[in-house]
Amino acid sequence: MDRTRTRTGVFKRPILVFFVSVTLFFILGLILGYLIGPWEIWHPVKARDVRPEIVSEMKAENIKEFLRDFTKKPHVSGTEQNLQLAKKIQSQWLSFGLDKAELVHYDVLLSYPNASNPNYISIVENGKEMYNTSLFEPPPEGYENVSDILPPYNAFSAQGEPEGDLVYVNYARTEDFFHLERKMSINCTGKIVIARYGKIFRGNKVKNAMLAGAKGLILFSDPADYCAPGVKPYPDGWNLPGGAAQRGNVLNLNGAGDPLTPGYPAKEYTYRYNADEGVGIPSIPVHPIGYHDAENLLKFMGGLPPPESWKGNLSISYNVGPGFLSEYSSRKIRMHINTNKNINRIYNVIGKIRGALEPDRYIILGGHRDSWVFGGIDPTTGAAVLQEVARSFGKKLKEGWRPRRTIIFASWDAEEFGLLGSTEWAEENAKILQERGVAYINCDSSIEGNYTLRVDCTPLMYKLVYNLTKQLSSPDEGFEDKSLYDSWLYKDPAKDKPDLPKINKLGSGSDFEAYFQRLGIAAGRARYTKNSKTDKYSNYPLYHTVYETFELVENFYDPTFKKQLSVAQLRGSLIYELADSTIIPYNVKDYGEELKSYADSIEKLAKKNIAQMEAFGVSFGSLFSAIENFTQAAYGIHARIDTVDLNNPLAVRILNDQLMLAERAFIDPLGLPGRPFYRHVIFAPSSHNKYAGESFPGIFDALFDIENKEDQRMAWDEVKRQVSIATFTVQAAADTLKEVS
Repeated sequence: MDRTRTRTGVFKRPILVFFVSVTLFFILGLILGYLIGPWEIWHPVKARDVRPEIVSEMKAENIKEFLRDFTKKPHVSGTEQNLQLAKKIQSQWLSFGLDKAELVHYDVLLSYPNASNPNYISIVENGKEMYNTSLFEPPPEGYENVSDILPPYNAFSAQGEPEGDLVYVNYARTEDFFHLERKMSINCTGKIVIARYGKIFRGNKVKNAMLAGAKGLILFSDPADYCAPGVKPYPDGWNLPGGAAQRGNVLNLNGAGDPLTPGYPAKEYTYRYNADEGVGIPSIPVHPIGYHDAENLLKFMGGLPPPESWKGNLSISYNVGPGFLSEYSSRKIRMHINTNKNINRIYNVIGKIRGALEPDRYIILGGHRDSWVFGGIDPTTGAAVLQEVARSFGKKLKEGWRPRRTIIFASWDAEEFGLLGSTEWAEENAKILQERGVAYINCDSSIEGNYTLRVDCTPLMYKLVYNLTKQLSSPDEGFEDKSLYDSWLYKDPAKDKPDLPKINKLGSGSDFEAYFQRLGIAAGRARYTKNSKTDKYSNYPLYHTVYETFELVENFYDPTFKKQLSVAQLRGSLIYELADSTIIPYNVKDYGEELKSYADSIEKLAKKNIAQMEAFGVSFGSLFSAIENFTQAAYGIHARIDTVDLNNPLAVRILNDQLMLAERAFIDPLGLPGRPFYRHVIFAPSSHNKYAGESFPGIFDALFDIENKEDQRMAWDEVKRQVSIATFTVQAAADTLKEVS
C-alpha cells in the first residue's frame, strides 16, 4: 500500500468538501439576496437608504394622468362605475409590482335620491306651490351627456313632506341655537329651519336642529362662505355658481361605521339592526340647495333681524323669522324628500408589500376612492397620489429592495357615506391591527387650496414631519431654491412656537378616524391648503358639487401638478421612514410637551368658573403630576434609544414595541361618554364639530356650557371624574415607556 498517496487522498477530501460548502453557501446567499433584496438577513440595521430614489421616481405628469383617468365618470359608492375603478386600481397595483392586491367587500347601508320622485323645496300658499327649488345642477361644459350624475342631496335624510314656518338659524351651531333660545326667545319646535353650510360638519347641524325640535332642515352655501372675492364662478373661475349645491351625508355615527352593524364588520354573517334602528340616522328630512334658491326663500322672511355676524352676502335682510313677512304670512315652506336607504355592496382595494425583517408590523397608507360625482379634488387628487406612491414603491421592489416592515396600501370605498369602507376593514381586522399596527397615513384629497402645506398628526410624528419637509423641495412660487419646510414655516408658523410650522390636531372627517380614535394607531395626514389668515371661505368653494372636475384642478388649483407631487413625496417619505427605519422614528418627548399645553388650556377653561371649581373641589394637580411622570419617562426611553445596540434584535424589538404601543396607551376601552367608539383620551373629534380635533375631550365636554347646567354639583362631579380618567390614562401611558425590569 502507498501510504503517501492514502494520506494525500485523506487530506484532499475535507478540503474539497470545504470549498464545495462555501460555494453552495455563496450561491444560496445570491439567491436570498435576489429574493429578499439587499438585506443582511441576520442583521437588524437598515442596509441602504433608498428614500431619495423613491422620491425622485415620483412624477407630476403621472399624478396628472391618474387624475384625468379616474375622473372621467361619476363613481359614487355602491355603483358599477366605482367597482370598475376598484378593479382598475387593483390591476395597476399588481402591475406596479406589489406582492398582492385584493378586493375586500362589505354590505353596508347606503342612501340615494329617488330617481323617479326627486327631492325639492316649495313655497306653498293654500296648498298651491308658488315656488320650487331646482332639481339638479346644470352640468359643466363637456359633461352634458354624462349619465349617472346624482342630483344634490343629503344622504341618510329621513323621508317626508313637512310643512311649516321657516326659521333662519345661521350655521346651526350649538351656540346659534343657544342665541335663538336665550337671547331672542325663539323656539324652533315644529319649525323648518334653514342654515348655511360651513364652520361645522353638516351632521352636527342636523343633530342640533333635531335637539331644537325642528321638523326639517334646509342647507345652503352662502356666497360669504363659498365665494372668494374677485373670483368668477365656474367655469370661468373657481367660485361656486348660484345653482350649485353641496352633497354630503348627515349621519351622526361618532365612529360607529356602518349604521346597522356598529362595532362589527358588515359581512354576510353579521347581525344587522333594522334601517330605522341604525346608529346616527336623522329622524328629520334634510336637503341642500344653491344660493339662488336660498335667496328666493329667505327674501320673504319676517320676524326679528339677525345679529350682524349672521348676515352673509345675499341681497336679503337675513331676518330670522319665524315665518314670512306679514304680507306673505299665509305662505309656508314644504319639503319633498324621498331619499332611499338600501344595503349595498362596497369594495376596498387592499395592496401589500411584505416586510423583509418585521412582516408582522404594518404601515398603512389609505385613502378613499368613492366620490359624489367626478371627485376632481375630493378624493381623486388623493387617489392619484396614492397611485403614484404605490407605483414608485413597486418599482424599487422590482429592483430588489424590500422594506423592513410591511406596507399596506388601501383604496377605501364609501368614505362619503360615513367612513364606511375604512371603518369596516378596521373592525374586521381590529385584533390584528391592535397587535401589529405601527402607523396610518391618510391619503384623502392632496389639495384643498394651493397656498401652503397643512399637516395634522399625532405629536409622535412632529419631528419626523419637520425633518422630512426639510429634505423636500418647495413647489411654491418664490421658494424655488428652498425646502418645503421653509415655505411652510414662512406661510403658516405656529402661534405658540413661531419658529416652527403649525401642525394641527387630528379630528375626524376622513379615513384615519377608526385607526387613530378607536384603535390607537399613530396617524397623520398632509395636504396643500388655502391661506387660513386671509381666505375665510369654507374649504374650497366647489366642494362636493358636480363642478369638481379634472379641469378645475388643471385650470385653477395646480396647473403644474407640483403641489400634488410635493404631497406625494411627503406621504411617501413618511411611509418609507416608518417602514424602513431600524428604530421607529417617533419622538415621545414632543407628546409630553403637548400634553402639558393641552392641560394648561383645559385648566384655563375650567377657571372661567373659578368660584364653582373651588367650591366643588375640582383640581387638575393630579393630571399635571401624571404629565410630568410621562415626560420623564419619555426622556428615559429616548436615552435608551440613543444607546441601544442596533445589532441586538431583541433590544431593538423591545424599544420598537414600546414606541408602537405609545399611542395605544391612551385608549380607554370604555370610550368617551355617549361616544363609545371614540376611545382616545387625549384626542377626539369635537362633540360640536366632527371636523375639529379636541384635546382632553372628556374633560372639555364636561365643562362645555357648565354654567347653565341645572345640577351644578353633578356637573362638576363629572368634571372630576373625567380628570381622574385622564390622570390614570396618562400615568399608565408613562409606565409603558419605562425600561422593562
